[in-house]
This record gives sequence, structure tokens and C-alpha cells, in this order.
Amino acid sequence: MQRTEFTMSGKDKIAIFPSPMAQTLMKARLKGAQKGHSLLKKKADALSLRFRTVLKKIIETKIMMGEVMKEASFSLAEAKFAAGDLNHMVIQNVSKAQIKVRTRKDNVAGVALPIFEDYQDGNDCKLTGNKSKE
Repeated sequence: MQRTEFTMSGKDKIAIFPSPMAQTLMKARLKGAQKGHSLLKKKADALSLRFRTVLKKIIETKIMMGEVMKEASFSLAEAKFAAGDLNHMVIQNVSKAQIKVRTRKDNVAGVALPIFEDYQDGNDCKLTGNKSKE
């Protein structure tokens, strides 16, 4: 069995005179280092929890989008078959975007994370007869 020894290099050592005051100072430094380590661990746990939540939402949205895109593609094919080319009618009747994206910052364990929210802005859609949800 091979045995590995770990030795401290000269730069890892703290030059200190062994006295009761030095021991008190080193205990305080150790306590501060342990507290800092525990705070970083909590921060990492909070960020990984938020990451898993966002990842789960992304996966659910991708699955839902697959179904929506199938239905939208079929509806577009039906509309093209019934009315022909619709591009010029859509471009003429739409002046500005109805669905927009709003951004804000969310603080998770001292880290500012961007949050994107969609909202509807605008009048009812003249092409489909749908009204906005405002």
C-alpha cells in the first residue's frame, strides 16, 4: 500500500510566537474561518436550490412548448390552405408587440439574479378576435 504524506509549504505556515495571547488570536481566526465556510455553504445551497427550481420550470415549459408548436403549426397550415398567404395581412394589422418582457432583480443569498416576466400590453388582436387579459 502506498502512503502519501502531506507537508505544508513555507507559505502556508503562519509565523507566530507560542503564547496564550497568540492562542486566543488563532482560536478567533479559526472561528471566523469556520463561520465564513458555513455561510458560503448556505449560499451555495440556496443558489443550487434556486437553480433546480428554474431548471424544473424550463423543462416543463419546453415540454409544453412542444405541444403548443404542434398545434400552432397545424393551425397555420389550415389558415394558409383557407386564405393563402397571410404575411401581408399580419404585417399591416400589427403596429406594436402585445406581449412584452419585464425584468427585475431577485436577491438570493446576496447574489442578484435576473427574473424575466412576460405581460400583455396593447389592444385586442383584430386578426383572431382574442382580447388581451388586462
